[in-house]
Amino acid sequence: MALVRSLIAKPWIWSFLGALLVWLATIAFTGGYGAGGMITAALSLAVFTVIVGIGQMFVITLGPGNVDLSLPANIGLASAVAMKVMDGNDSMIVVGLLAALACGAAIGAVNYLLIWALRIPPIIATLSASFIIQSIDISYGRGLQIKPPPGFADFANWQVLGIPVLAILTVLFTIGAAIALQRMIYGRSVLAIGQNIRAAWLAGVNVGRIRFLTYTLSGALGGIDGALLAGYFRGANVDIGNEYLLASIAVVVIGGTSVAGGKANVPGVWGAALFLVLLLTMLNTFGVSAGVRLLLTGLIIVGVITAAGGQKAVR
Repeated sequence: MALVRSLIAKPWIWSFLGALLVWLATIAFTGGYGAGGMITAALSLAVFTVIVGIGQMFVITLGPGNVDLSLPANIGLASAVAMKVMDGNDSMIVVGLLAALACGAAIGAVNYLLIWALRIPPIIATLSASFIIQSIDISYGRGLQIKPPPGFADFANWQVLGIPVLAILTVLFTIGAAIALQRMIYGRSVLAIGQNIRAAWLAGVNVGRIRFLTYTLSGALGGIDGALLAGYFRGANVDIGNEYLLASIAVVVIGGTSVAGGKANVPGVWGAALFLVLLLTMLNTFGVSAGVRLLLTGLIIVGVITAAGGQKAVR
């Protein structure tokens, strides 16, 4: 009983319970058909949301108003850059991934420079940046028909005993992110800034540098996500990142990270990503329209924010 109470006290457990309930409802509707395949598919698709969700989580943890709205455009441009650099050649896979990573990191760095130089809210700076990135992406990637190298496409879809390899690697990455958040100076500085930016500054935290690194990290993760998506879906597309604007924020909020800043929850990002993917699968199985799916997702996010409304970070 003590173990059960301890688990219930963890905010991330609720997202996993939600995912489990949605999965059970779906297999009950289908009579158990495709239960295992549904888990495999959920893990495969959740990976991409988790990667950008971790970056968004660090940004949101910086405090109220901090959010990266340029991620969808970032993902689209990075996917085109990666595919063009790889040019269908297996020997260029690493170079293409580095190019996508550098492209995303540059976008994240520019996002913060806009915030710092123009003294405008992050939501405005990153949204404005996304329009510029989209324009570049359209001129650079429109009509791009380059397929990923066969080895890269196979890797992005590789499974071991029904478990996607990308999911295994992403779990290892999230463990590293959790360690960085709780044990490293950088992660503790992010939490301190989110709890009280002035107190963090007085304590010797280089606020500007930490915020710069955080937005750059978010951009870099968006870039690598774009390359992996292009490999998984076997081609780049200017719209390939569109769904990750809402999803990257949703998994952070549903996963237990405080929108007031100063409190992050890494395991919850995984639970929330699985929950959203399985929810979409369930609604598709039930024949629900796209509009209703978006409405339900929005209502879930509002409900979680409302439920967590009493938990304010100390200012």
